[in-house]
Amino acid sequence: MTYTLLHHSGCSTSRKGLALLQENGVEPEVRKYMNASEQLSLDELKDIAKKMGASSPREFLRDKNAAEFGIDATSTDDEIFQAMAANPKIIQRPIGILGKQAVLGRPIEKLLELK
Repeated sequence: MTYTLLHHSGCSTSRKGLALLQENGVEPEVRKYMNASEQLSLDELKDIAKKMGASSPREFLRDKNAAEFGIDATSTDDEIFQAMAANPKIIQRPIGILGKQAVLGRPIEKLLELK
């Protein structure tokens, strides 16, 4: 099974998460989801939420950027998923995915929980 890391090289936490995985013998498939060619689809985002056991996409929403893309306390889950698909900057990172499980790497040590 391939470990996939949703990674943004411009984010220090994401870089630290990748380094932690590599230090622990995990060579993940790195998906640079901020690149237009590797952006996440609406269906992929919903699947990630399901794999995380998230009750809402708010659980991996990057709050500090949400308002600039029209997301506020009244936004529905569908509106948030659509905004994430259109604006990957509002997706919290890094996210590790392995099989039917996914985890937000906050703190980065959580990335090692996937087996």
